Amino acid sequence: MGEAGTERPSEEALDGSDLRVAIVASRFNQDIVKRLVRGAEESLRQHGCEGFRTYWVPGALELPLAALTLAESGTIDAIVALGCVINGETAHFQFVAAESAAGIAHVNLDTGVPCSFGVLTTYDREQALARSGPKRNAGIEAAETALEMANLVRRLQGGEDVEEEGEEDLEEPPQPPIQIGRMPKRPPSTG
Repeated sequence: MGEAGTERPSEEALDGSDLRVAIVASRFNQDIVKRLVRGAEESLRQHGCEGFRTYWVPGALELPLAALTLAESGTIDAIVALGCVINGETAHFQFVAAESAAGIAHVNLDTGVPCSFGVLTTYDREQALARSGPKRNAGIEAAETALEMANLVRRLQGGEDVEEEGEEDLEEPPQPPIQIGRMPKRPPSTG
């Protein structure tokens, strides 16, 4: 999942009416993750997806295995992985965050089933609350990413034209002229 921006996909790209989606959520920091799950579920419903189910796992490191198992089942079109890892006094935070992200990336690449990364990796609880609240909720962003990617993958696999709105044929930028002749002298070495 990328940073929130102003660019929005089309409503067609977010159509979840015929998609089967799984949410995998970490119980660690569950009060924060419940807010993410609520945002993701509301977003899925808003985009017409009623075919979803939420699965809870112990922590962020367990998200990739649950996601992989669901992806390999052949019954899921997209997965939303949600969790919250807050920095503590040791390096544990860095390992958990990095391995969770790497595991989710592997699910995408190994199975071809889109799995969005909605795991908050924050320095403190206040940051986690700000990213799981009503103004900005990473669960909503992760759900929309999963829907958009599931629809894109489906179109790519079906061989459909996938040119996005707003794409234009861009001219090649002018290239600097090639200088033929002597190379410029290098300044004398000072070392």
